[in-house]
Amino acid sequence: MPTSSDPATVVILGTVSVAAVIAVIVLSLVLARVVRERDRLKLFGDRLKERTDRTIAEQHAEIASLARFRDIRDAAATADQLRSASKALYEGTQRKTQEIIDEAERAAREITTKAERDAAWVLEAARQKAAAVRKDANLDAKTRRERADSVLADASAQAERIIASADRRAEEIAGDAYRALQEADRLGEVAEAMRNVIDGYGDRYLKPTFGLLDELAETYGFDDSGRQLKAARERTSLMVEEQRAATCEYVEAKRRDTAERFVVDAFNGKVDTILSRVKTTNYGVLEQEIRDAFALVNQNGKAFRDARITREYLQARLDELTSATAIEVKRQEDKAEQRRIREQIREEQKAQREIERALKESAREEESLQKALAKVQAEAEQASEAQRAAFDARLAELHARLEEAEARNQRALSMAQQTKAGHVYVISNIGSFGEDVFKVGMTRRLEPLDRVRELGDASVPFGFDVHALIWSEDAPALESALHRDFMREQVNKVNPRKEFFQVPLAAIRRQLEGRGIQASWTMAAAAAEYRESLALAKQLAEDPEKAREWTHRQSEYDLSTVYDKSESEDRTLANA
Repeated sequence: MPTSSDPATVVILGTVSVAAVIAVIVLSLVLARVVRERDRLKLFGDRLKERTDRTIAEQHAEIASLARFRDIRDAAATADQLRSASKALYEGTQRKTQEIIDEAERAAREITTKAERDAAWVLEAARQKAAAVRKDANLDAKTRRERADSVLADASAQAERIIASADRRAEEIAGDAYRALQEADRLGEVAEAMRNVIDGYGDRYLKPTFGLLDELAETYGFDDSGRQLKAARERTSLMVEEQRAATCEYVEAKRRDTAERFVVDAFNGKVDTILSRVKTTNYGVLEQEIRDAFALVNQNGKAFRDARITREYLQARLDELTSATAIEVKRQEDKAEQRRIREQIREEQKAQREIERALKESAREEESLQKALAKVQAEAEQASEAQRAAFDARLAELHARLEEAEARNQRALSMAQQTKAGHVYVISNIGSFGEDVFKVGMTRRLEPLDRVRELGDASVPFGFDVHALIWSEDAPALESALHRDFMREQVNKVNPRKEFFQVPLAAIRRQLEGRGIQASWTMAAAAAEYRESLALAKQLAEDPEKAREWTHRQSEYDLSTVYDKSESEDRTLANA
């Protein structure tokens, strides 16, 4: 067994010592490089954070300088200045934030890439050292394996520490960038709110309200919508009482409470004013106004140790808006339904009066024709052969007229007995609504064209063209079936009671023929007044003399209309 004084043992120990020293030196050099690189990246990260803080401070200063313009409404030059400044602030914020994020990502990638490279270099040096240890012929197999594993384990641990340190630093830098992004988003909301205050909201925030009732009905019935609004108001009041409506960074309780009350009162004052203007058509605009008030109040609260309204309280007040708008939508729908019912009653009353008048007229006509027929028959019996031919012709004419009168009487009687019998009409008005827009409706009047003329009297500039009149024993059912067939083509997507559809006339005809219903169709719309108006407008534009004559005639017509109305009013007052 070799001893420590044995020359071979001395050589082996010397070789191992040299290898250990080399490994220690290599690891020391690597560690020194890693420390220097860590310090350099830490300095870079600190500078990056300093730049981020400075950018945010500059944006705060710009917002503060814009705040004095918030209440200016009538100064156009100042409004333009604010628009430009707000736009520049928003775009600059986005650009700077993106630059910060890109730089942070590059720094993080650089840190991790460098750490991985250094770790790989340490591991490769360790593998080479381990390979040298394994090849050392002076060591037994077990010792070679243990020393090689020890070198690799130490190197792996060192590599893991390098990568872990790099990951932590990268996360710190990424966290700074993320916080900068959040602050930039908040400042963007403030800039947008100030731009909305100056420019107005226009149509950018319009939202359809027909879905609000559906959402409300999922949990509450329509009769409970008022209770839902009341519950929403109670919830916001409770949040204020429990001090969950706002938060603040003041440590002293009294100062904190004062600052929180300040922002809550300011926010609630704005929101209450907004909610007082609830209509069915401005839901989206009011929602954005509340969000803008939230952004501006929180921006002003920065001066009080970041006193701000909580997101939870903002959502509670938005829920109030949703409930209030749903109630208003329901109220307007109820009014529209009442108007529709009144219109239906008036239409039914007109139809009933027409039927009663037709029954009376047909009865009188039948009686008159029967008397005339009896008289002619009596005269025919006493007439000569030469006169009989004329009497026979007269009798035939009276019989035909009597049959027509009886048919009209029977039809009027049938309509009086059958409350669903009537006409379904298909009409258009190119001058008012354009091509391929048709109204599909029904009327129970004996003269359906009277109803069509009423529709084209004063509400539209031109009269309607009739394309088809379809008699039906159940006119409401046929009308509803056609409305269902062309549901996707209805012009008014919000109010299904509007009976206008944008669809080719041939499609309506095919649908009716598919149901086995035959009718007389007029496929081309005359639109006489509309086409004449277009032609006349062209002539007036080309012929100044004709334009002067037309203007003179129109002026005389307008004056005569005024005089006629005045005389009519005078007669009405005199009769009264």
